[in-house]
Amino acid sequence: MTRRSEDGERRTRPFRLIVGGLPEDAPRNPVPASDASEELQLPAQRSSARLARHWVIHVTAAAGVTGAQNQIVELLTAEVVANAAVHGPADGTIRVRAWSDATHVYVSVRDDSVTTPVVRHPEPSDLNGRGVALVQALASDWGVEAGPNGKTVWFSLELEDDL
Repeated sequence: MTRRSEDGERRTRPFRLIVGGLPEDAPRNPVPASDASEELQLPAQRSSARLARHWVIHVTAAAGVTGAQNQIVELLTAEVVANAAVHGPADGTIRVRAWSDATHVYVSVRDDSVTTPVVRHPEPSDLNGRGVALVQALASDWGVEAGPNGKTVWFSLELEDDL
């Protein structure tokens, strides 16, 4: 799907990497219109990351998000859901929501743990610990909303023209 900026200019990058802060117009705490998002409920198991990954690429592709952008959404969804499964309660539920508008695709993952994710910087030989760092590096914006019964980790990816 071809996307143009607000001024009608064709964009040349498939995604935006923001380092050192967010621009003023970046989306924060996104909330979809009640009918704009779809939700998937999963058990808190490692296999849920694979199921969520497949589900979110179908939802975003149906909205016209394809190519590298869809692959980034797929990767980041899998990382956030895997963290929820590994660090949340074993008997918990993971809820994945995905939606898009004219400029962004959004994904939120809610779990029953109040533990906030931490950006780690693992050694190259470490087997894990890169998920939140990938979200920080590849998402246009991301955040955590904590509550007394769990948390929601969300991210957005700015949609730009396909190359």
